[in-house]
Amino acid sequence: MKIKKLQVSLGDNDLVDIAFTINHSLALVGQSGSGKSLTLKALLGMLPSQMNLALELDADFVLQRGKSIAFVPQNPFTALSPLTKIKDQFFVDPGQMRALCESVDLDLALLERFPPELSGGQLQRVVIAIALSGDPKLLMLDEPTTALDPKTRVVIIDLLKRLQKSQGFKILFVTHDMHSASALCDEICVIKEGKVQESGPMESVVKNPSSPYTKTLIEASFANRNFRE
Repeated sequence: MKIKKLQVSLGDNDLVDIAFTINHSLALVGQSGSGKSLTLKALLGMLPSQMNLALELDADFVLQRGKSIAFVPQNPFTALSPLTKIKDQFFVDPGQMRALCESVDLDLALLERFPPELSGGQLQRVVIAIALSGDPKLLMLDEPTTALDPKTRVVIIDLLKRLQKSQGFKILFVTHDMHSASALCDEICVIKEGKVQESGPMESVVKNPSSPYTKTLIEASFANRNFRE
């Protein structure tokens, strides 16, 4: 999937003007205000009405949220109704719901509980299961590990890698954390102020960044850690 052009503008100001390719799994990395969220909203068709979008892409599927593309938000609790049992937040038949829960290693007994009764890691599994219910071609992840403790973060990343291998979807992982990005994705696109700073294979960029901005992100994320820890 190749995004030939993604340009978001407000009046005469270009807020984002980038291009990138998702071959298998791509991390879109940048600090707050870099344009990551606008890029996600543009692909999801969720831009504010006052903003303009110019999008050119080469893909074998149409970008359609809930079908060809699925979205996992940063905070899973905000994606779920706190007053509704987990089992009633799936819009699939009971058999498919159980299969989806089993695919994300979620205890089926939790289906009878309400979101506030689950841990952050359990909620993230629920949201991932719901996202996969439409058999997406592209899974878009917005900082899905930020609110998790280090141990749970590793578990969720390993789960996503296993699910991608078994189901064959592409991944666009939006984050500011180079460490998590390197654990999940094989390619990276670094953006700053709506522009691409550099892109390429993950390991090459992490070990030999060409941009001072990328180097700063790496140093902040990998302090006291080893590559692919």
